Amino acid sequence: MQSISIKLKTLSVLMTLLFFVLGSTNVIAQDNYTAENEGWLVNIDEAYKLSQETGKPILANFTGSDWCGWCKRLTASVFVKDDFQKWADENVILLELDYPRRKKLPADIKQQNANLQRAFKISGYPTVWVFDLDKDDAGQFQISALGKTGYAKTPGDFIGAVDQMIAKRPARAN
Repeated sequence: MQSISIKLKTLSVLMTLLFFVLGSTNVIAQDNYTAENEGWLVNIDEAYKLSQETGKPILANFTGSDWCGWCKRLTASVFVKDDFQKWADENVILLELDYPRRKKLPADIKQQNANLQRAFKISGYPTVWVFDLDKDDAGQFQISALGKTGYAKTPGDFIGAVDQMIAKRPARAN
């Protein structure tokens, strides 16, 4: 009987340690959360700040990075290509808004992404919106949408569609 009691106490201690380690790992992962693709931001406030500093619109990729087949195809055929990356560096601020099924997002990013999903009425993935942001007197974002697109087979096709949106962009007062 005593041997069972010792085994249960040992198991209890091991479970507590395992819970602590896994919990700590999750916190660390949240602090270091980054986009799936290099050069993309995950925080709307950071994207807003860079957009204001550079005068570039925001290109937001609404994606399901770990489950959406078309999202993975768009990344492979466009977002990781040198042509796209060079064009993006010169023309837009990249923002990834992810809706994964297997990976856990930090709570603040998950809430931000849910709010933006509602604001843009996203119903399918991938959806890519190009827009400008401003803030009103209350500090709330005001979205000026330039257009949206989805999957494209090549960087040229994708860039061409987004360039047409940007060309219709009204002049901005700085």
